[in-house]
Amino acid sequence: MVDDELSLVFSALADPTRRAILERLALADATVNQLTELFALTQQAVSKHLKVLERAHLITRTRSGQARPCALDTERLDTAVGWIDRHRQVWADRHDRLDAHLENLRARQHQHEEKAP
Repeated sequence: MVDDELSLVFSALADPTRRAILERLALADATVNQLTELFALTQQAVSKHLKVLERAHLITRTRSGQARPCALDTERLDTAVGWIDRHRQVWADRHDRLDAHLENLRARQHQHEEKAP
């Protein structure tokens, strides 16, 4: 996934309402009207959130007669989780190196204090 696509995913996930919509869609597909009732938002507000999620490829919409149910699409979420996991290891390694360096400095300071009159 290119960085721009990843940015769309993280931008979409930055909003708590959109995250709540995704949590709801993880349980079952839902229409705009069903989501409107659940979140006590206007249909227009829910539709805007859904457009952001759709643009980030986090949901898909299908046709079922007159209804257009939304479904969670986990592929981009899996990619974002992979990106986080890769970077989490880098950050953890850096943190471990910093801890070791600070411990080394503390030991030197302690030795210096013991030698001081």
